[in-house]
Amino acid sequence: MAAVYDGGGRVSGLELRELECFLALAEELHFGRAGERLFVSQSRVSQLLAALERRVGARLVHRSSRRVALTPLGERFLERLEPAYGALRAAVADAQTVARGGAGPLRLGFQGVADAPLVAAVAAFEAAEPARGVELVEIPYADPFGAVRRGAVDAAVVLLPVDEADLVLGPVFSRQRQTVAVSRAHPFAARERVGADEVSAVPLIGAASPAPAYWRAARAPGALTGPAATTLQEALSLAAAGRGALLLCRPTAAYHRRDDLAYVPVEGLPDSALGLVWHREAETETVREFARVLARVETVRGGR
Repeated sequence: MAAVYDGGGRVSGLELRELECFLALAEELHFGRAGERLFVSQSRVSQLLAALERRVGARLVHRSSRRVALTPLGERFLERLEPAYGALRAAVADAQTVARGGAGPLRLGFQGVADAPLVAAVAAFEAAEPARGVELVEIPYADPFGAVRRGAVDAAVVLLPVDEADLVLGPVFSRQRQTVAVSRAHPFAARERVGADEVSAVPLIGAASPAPAYWRAARAPGALTGPAATTLQEALSLAAAGRGALLLCRPTAAYHRRDDLAYVPVEGLPDSALGLVWHREAETETVREFARVLARVETVRGGR
């Protein structure tokens, strides 16, 4: 219902369905066919037209047993109404497009490596939404949330933990045993595995700002402070140079194999995990749908 002002300055209700009825009748010039277009009865078309004419205060349509035609006022009303109604439909369609995330691809940030569950989710989403697609964007190791906040990506896959009031944490997936990357000269390099207490006793390479303090602490949970890195490649290079040890999830360690680094499984640390995050005030149906796809893929993989 829309509010309109009559000649006396009073406000009356205007039903959108009445306008749709008039437009259909003006095109068909037949009550039965207009009703078929609107999926209503012929008598309902008559009721809607009569209600509109009462609001206007005059006849808009001549009707007889032989023919239906617009009155001169009806012709004038149609001329003004058609562009206004078209603009209204366009405004609604535009709002729906924005709510779904726009017409372009879903921009998805990731840290380090797009691992198997994420790649599977992207493939499943693109199969269901071939016109949309997914644009993968690597985001900095030391700035897990900045791209989402700036709108550079629609959502991002980041390492947990996530405790940000303005962000929504969606599906959590890819829980993995942790691995420590060390220089080939490091005492851990010849070991098959190390314990959490041993890892906490050596300098650990952390993340630089602007990553929040709690997130940086999760990357380097030991008592000894090592250097801070801005990018994952910088962190790997620092480890190779013997500046400290670097904790990684197993898929990231496997993807970033280097001859000058040894990768040793760690026992006793909580598994690493990834989560999908997006901005609370920029949530779209496209992001929600990708979150649902990602959750389904993770459930299927977990059931194998």
